Amino acid sequence: MDYLSTLQQGVISIVKGCGEKPSAQQLAIALKSVEQASRKTKPIYDSNQLKGTWRLCFITGTKKAQNQAGMVLQSGRYLPRWVTVELTFTPQAKDASEILENCIQLGGLQLQLTGPARFLTPKNILAFDFTNIKLRVGQQTLYSGKIRGGKKREKKFDDENINKQAFFTYFLIEDNLIAARGK
Repeated sequence: MDYLSTLQQGVISIVKGCGEKPSAQQLAIALKSVEQASRKTKPIYDSNQLKGTWRLCFITGTKKAQNQAGMVLQSGRYLPRWVTVELTFTPQAKDASEILENCIQLGGLQLQLTGPARFLTPKNILAFDFTNIKLRVGQQTLYSGKIRGGKKREKKFDDENINKQAFFTYFLIEDNLIAARGK
């Protein structure tokens, strides 16, 4: 089976709204297979390949949650159409931190989290910390400010050990598709 084609079909069905959507189980199996293959081939990506806005379409949950449910990477689910979750990655010059934005939209309500990020090659890890929040309804901003120690955390972000940070480990980056495991 061509697992990459299954993943591409899932993306097209969600993002473009056309074509048959693979079942959640088919997509989870494709993700597991591509992740296992990447462990063997060890692809190396760079931060410019992540540049842009990426829509989250499918989640599998944590390994712990999957193990408790008696399933290991065999289940997952598409996000509902009425929820839009987008990650925007902005690489910066060598002197400045890279930026990651997570935007969740439910109808007219929008929650936006942003903060410093750094992409670690050759392990394909994107470490990040959300230090800013913005809550909007339509065009009106209800709240905008720093969270979780804001400026202080931003200053020490680059010096902090990766084991103490949230991160994604990417195992697939294509022009219109990315796949990662989060921590």
